[in-house]
This record gives sequence, structure tokens and C-alpha cells, in this order.
Amino acid sequence: MTDKAAEISRLLAPTVSSLGVELLGIEYLPSPGGAVVRLYIDVPADGADPAETGNGDHLPRSVSIEDCEAVSREVSAQLDVEDPISGNYTLEVSSPGLDRPLFTQAQFARFIGETAKVTLRLPIDGRRRLTGVITRVDGEGVSFLVDGAEFVVAADNIDKARLVPDWAALGLAPSKPGAKPGARKNPTGKSTNKPTADEPPAAE
Repeated sequence: MTDKAAEISRLLAPTVSSLGVELLGIEYLPSPGGAVVRLYIDVPADGADPAETGNGDHLPRSVSIEDCEAVSREVSAQLDVEDPISGNYTLEVSSPGLDRPLFTQAQFARFIGETAKVTLRLPIDGRRRLTGVITRVDGEGVSFLVDGAEFVVAADNIDKARLVPDWAALGLAPSKPGAKPGARKNPTGKSTNKPTADEPPAAE
């Protein structure tokens, strides 16, 4: 996150937590016409009570439109009072989605073995972007397997990072020969002025 995003995140995290969800991170996107402040929320990993389905089964609770609406309402009120953002801005609240953004080392550690797309603040060996499998997280940063070689990035040099979903395994793209089934499903919800659930991406 940028310094401004980190500042806003520290301010809002207790409010979001009080609503039964956690603040994963914030994107702060300034522009001449007004900034966009995008919050990503999720159900805590140690989690929420499972929801009972109509047939008696129990499924882990996921972020709902109602969660996004509640966070948007409370955060908007807090930002009006605290006023950490100069000028106009648009507030968006979203669940992480299938291409989940990663903001902290703990979040990278949770998804070791999965592929992430990363943008660096400062280039390493002439590159500012990489796509690789998360292999290790330690005090020095995050390690990725890129083109068969280990690529170590200091945590504070990561500008943006997102998981790369296996669309074929999710049934959203044609299967490739030799592809292994099995991928994490993550329902999504999004809140701006009128919260709406995300639609699945088109098959690639």
C-alpha cells in the first residue's frame, strides 16, 4: 500500500473489525477529478459462524452485500469526521474476489503455493513486474518461483500484488492438457453507491 493508503487503513481497521469483518487493505488512487478509496474486506480466517443452508448443511460465511453496505455506511461517517482525505473522493467497498489482492506478509504466507502477479516500487534486475508462485515468506520479504528460479522481493518494495486464479480449474475457461483440477472459490460482493455482487469473469 502507499503511505496514504496505510494511514487510512490504520484509521479505519477498528471500525471495520467492529462490524464482524476484517480490513484486508486499501487502495488509494488519486486523480485530478477526485480520488478513489477502495477498501477490501473479508470474513476473518478464524472466522465466522457457519451459515446453515436449506438442506441442513453448513457453509463458511462469506462477505455479503449487507457487509459491504454496513462498512460503507460506517466508514463514510468516520471519514467525514476524521477528514484524512483532502478534496473529493469516491469510496468503494469490496470483497477480495477470485483475483484477491495481497497487502501484507501474513496474507502472502496464507497463499504459499499459489501464483501471484506483482508490481514493484523499484525495479529488481531491470524488472518491475513479475508473475510467480509464492514459495516463502520470512523477515526479509517474499520469495517467488519465477521461470524456475527463486526471486526474492523485500516486502516494502511490493507496490501491488494479486493472486492469479486458475480459471480452467474453476470451470471458467477451457481446460488445458495436463491441468490439475482444484482451486479456491471465493464469492464476491462490492459496494459503491449501490452495492452489487461481482459477476464471474468471461471465459478467456
